[in-house]
Amino acid sequence: MAKFKNYVPAGVIPACLLPFHDDLSLDLKSFAKHLNDVAAVDGLSAITVNAHSTEVGSCTADEQRAVMDAAADAIGDKLPLVHGIYAEGSLEAARLARQADAGGASALLVFPPGPFTLGQNAEMAIAHFKYIADATDLPLIAFQYPVAGGQGYPRETLLRLLDAVPTIRAIKDWSNNVPQHERHIVELQSRPRPVNVLPTHSSWLFSSLVLGCNGLLSGAGSVIADLQSELFKAVQGNDLARARAANERIRPLAQVFYTDPFVDMHNRMKEALVLLGRLPRAVVRPPLVKLQRTEVARIAAALEESGLLKAGASRAA
Repeated sequence: MAKFKNYVPAGVIPACLLPFHDDLSLDLKSFAKHLNDVAAVDGLSAITVNAHSTEVGSCTADEQRAVMDAAADAIGDKLPLVHGIYAEGSLEAARLARQADAGGASALLVFPPGPFTLGQNAEMAIAHFKYIADATDLPLIAFQYPVAGGQGYPRETLLRLLDAVPTIRAIKDWSNNVPQHERHIVELQSRPRPVNVLPTHSSWLFSSLVLGCNGLLSGAGSVIADLQSELFKAVQGNDLARARAANERIRPLAQVFYTDPFVDMHNRMKEALVLLGRLPRAVVRPPLVKLQRTEVARIAAALEESGLLKAGASRAA
């Protein structure tokens, strides 16, 4: 049974990274330390595992279970755990949902199934979520991708989905479209049963939060949860000067994390944590590959500019 049974997804929710040994096996000892480092930050509402940031697409079902168990053991009594539901089909998604519920998750982040890249309609989206909702009563977070890629839910589909599946309590908004994002905030958070909008527009988080989001869910929180928490509190308190100051420290890292190729964002975050002494190594699973020294040096320089690393570390890198 989930420890934080009445949790509603909102506030600052970092998505943590997953360390590997040099042989590409899970490094659960380093993972537990990483989780505790992040969980120690003031102002967080939950932590996410088994998502993009933990390279979930490269993990077997057994490994996802091991990640969930390790997270529950490390911080399950400190913060709610959001578990990603990443599956090609709805039956497997429902199985993962039951497993996560039994393992202590307090909410589920539901990724769109892979076949949606070839097209989808509202009936398909509703059927997928209903399989998951029938498997657990945990609150669900719908991951809203950009519509242009096929996996994002058009407005009418999203509204029908929220009506059909009342356990959807939030969306992780990666629509990457400002007018669409603002419409989500206005329409979803004002529903009779509010649905919180948690942006993952980490390359323009300040702008996103100012529109009125009730939280955020971001892989960059694996490195800068403290700065994201500071930014969120400042925006919520209408302290624009304080928010700008936090954003000035976030900007250099956002620019270096979210450059092309975009898929390397969490690869770069691992390198940042190694530079900060918080991870022993930055190993990623194929098809990702080790970053070049020149890129690691750029990450070090961004950490210096943000005030997180002492001057000269970029030259050492």
